[in-house]
Parts: sequence; structure tokens; C-alpha cells
Amino acid sequence: MEPKVSVGILWNKKISFILNQAYLYQGQETSGENTVSFIDGKIVWNGNAYDELYFEPQHKDASFTIKDVVIGINFHWERKEDQEFQGALKLIVENDTITAINIIGVEDYLTSVISSEMSATASLELLKAHAVISRSWLLAQIEKNREIIAQEEKYTTFIETEDERIRWYDREDHVNFDVCADDHCQRYQGITRANSNINIVKQAIEETRGQVLKSKNKICDARFSKCCGGIVEEFQNCWEDTKFPYLVKLRDDDSTKDIPDLTQEQESIKWIHTRTSAFCNTQDKKILSQVLNNYDQETTDFYRWQVVYTQTELSELAYRRSGIDFGTIQELIPIERGTSGRLIKLKIVGSKKTMTIGKELEIRRTLSESHLYSSAFTVDKKDDQFILIGAGWGHGVGLCQIGAAVMGEKGYQYNQILLHYYIDATIEKLY
Repeated sequence: MEPKVSVGILWNKKISFILNQAYLYQGQETSGENTVSFIDGKIVWNGNAYDELYFEPQHKDASFTIKDVVIGINFHWERKEDQEFQGALKLIVENDTITAINIIGVEDYLTSVISSEMSATASLELLKAHAVISRSWLLAQIEKNREIIAQEEKYTTFIETEDERIRWYDREDHVNFDVCADDHCQRYQGITRANSNINIVKQAIEETRGQVLKSKNKICDARFSKCCGGIVEEFQNCWEDTKFPYLVKLRDDDSTKDIPDLTQEQESIKWIHTRTSAFCNTQDKKILSQVLNNYDQETTDFYRWQVVYTQTELSELAYRRSGIDFGTIQELIPIERGTSGRLIKLKIVGSKKTMTIGKELEIRRTLSESHLYSSAFTVDKKDDQFILIGAGWGHGVGLCQIGAAVMGEKGYQYNQILLHYYIDATIEKLY
């Protein structure tokens, strides 16, 4: 039987929404424009106070619109837009705000995710591959959350001492729903992204209905990123210290299996400073348009990139983004790298404080107004400038979306794409 998923959409003191067709609340039909406000620990709606509200659609095609949904949170493309959703709407009190949650079947959820994560003009085989990994990741996270709740010890993603801050970001931050709607989990924008090519997305989902990746009889935590930069990263280097046999280093190429040891600094420098052959090494606008939405295409190059900061700019940025007063930053020293050359630990040497930070996303957040494209970068200091030369976009674990798009264009079948990125996994049908 197809499971349902609860998706956190928006957190605010006041939320405006429109029930576009008839919905039921406690057996009473309601529709049209509505506003809820957080007052004295309650949700106030139509002059009455509630602990939560649940609106059930009367018909399968009924939808609701939420005003001013924030997308791309903390990224350079962050913006607000009105978004339309099918399924049920639940409103709860959470952290002194109101949280809007969409409850919907997994397969309908996937229709939106795939349309949001990439263009529906992508090849059918790529869309089928993404349907399988998005479904796998979602169900694996739901199961993981149940396991965490059952644990006696509190799960933590944050370790800090006087000299070191290690933090990773995952969906375990969500307690009252399964996943959020933004890049923190998977992009989910309801039916807002539906377009003339939505039929091919639905075809991809239907042809893979209920299919997931499995390894050792367990659903795979099927991670994916925009661009691996030529070599795929391993899970434990980005999140908790758990090694998955299907998320291991590999060359994003079919012409060679030679993989340099990018945990070694000199090898990493050599790799990052060259544009080596890889599936994801493409600037083909047609292929990129299949994977990247309009705001993603605001980025011109990501296989290899460069960022330059003055010493003053970097010092102010790191203080503002981390809350740590390093003083004037004097050096950025790579301490530990993963299999793709991504930094796991980076020492920041300042006039007031020296501290090592990690993991990869913490590094990216500290050294950018939003996020660096990846933590696979080298550091060159010239006069009062820090020059960061980098590779890839995202954490680089699992499927590389741009690489997979190229594979689809080359004629690879969806199962071939999947088994290229997820080593020794199997594709199985759950329902």
C-alpha cells in the first residue's frame, strides 16, 4: 500500500492560504481565503483559538494555495512565492510559530519533487532514475526518524570544543513532520512547477511505481547532489560517521576507473586545478536546462569555480556567518579531505582565535553569504587576498544530477544510471 508523507512547508507567526475547492474541517465544509495567526501559544482562526487545524480535501483534485512560501532558504536564490498544493493541510504550533504541513501520497509528492529538482524536459530515463532515488531517500528518512525516536540516547549533529566545531545538517532536525519542502531535504513545491511536460514526469513515476534501491535488505539512503566535480564523495565525510557500502568513492566517468587519492593534499590540488573528463564536466546548455531550474541557471560554472575574498572581507564574513570572532583571518589550512577532495575539516587561523570547523556544509556556510558551491576547494593567499578554487556543486554524495543527465543523453537506461552511482545496490518494488 502506498504510504503518505507529511511535508513542512512554511513557518511563520501569520500564514495566509486559499482553499481553492471544498475542504472539510471537523465535518464542516470550508473554502476560500483564510488567515491564521499565532497568539498566546495558540492558532487563531476566525476568532477562535486552536492547538492545531486539519483541512481534509473533499475531492482528489482539490488544492490549496499558501502565500509567501520561502524557497531557497539561505541560498543566493532565496525568494518568496505563492505555491499550490494538493492533499490535506495541517497547521500546528511549533517553536512559537505556526507550521503549515502538507499531507500527501508518496507518488504525488514525487511528481512535485522531480518537477522541482529538475526540468521536466529531462530525458525519461533520468526522470525514472530520479523517481527511484527520491522515493528511496524519502522512505529511508522516515524509517531513520523512527529509529532515532526509539533510541534512548539523544541524537546529535553538533560537536563543539574550545578548538573545534563539527556540525552536519540533515533532516533529523524535523520532529513533527517527515521532511521539509526546501533544499534541506528535497525541493517540493506542490503543483506550482507543473507545466506542459508534466505528463513525462508522471510517466516516469508510474513506470517506477513503488521501486526503491536496496542494500543488504534495507532501503538505501539515496543521496544526490547537483555536481560531484568528477569524483563522488562518501556519506560519512558529510554526515554522521556511518559508512554505507553503496555510497562510496567512484569516478563519474565510463572511460576510466582510475581514482586519485584526493584525501592527500597535493593530489587534491592537482585534481581541482584541472578540468578532468567526467560525465558532469559539461557546459551544454541543453543538458543543463534539463537539470537546472531558471534560478539554478543563474550559476554559470560549477564544475570548476573560483571565489576571491580580501582579508577584511573574509574576516567579517566568517564572524557574521559563524558567530566566532576570529579577529583578522591570517590562514585557512586544510586539515582533512574526503574522497572527492571535499574538505571535512578546515583550520581557520585568526589574530584572536584559531579553530577547526567541519563538516563540509558548515565550511561552505561559514565562507559564503549563502553557501560555497562545495567544500572541494584549494586555498591560495596572495597579498591581502584569499583565492578559493573549487570543484563541484553540493555535497557530492550519491547520484550526480548533471552527470546523470549526461548519461541519459548518451542513451543509458535508468537502471544503468542508478547502478553507476549506487554500488552493488538492487532495484526492488515495495508496492
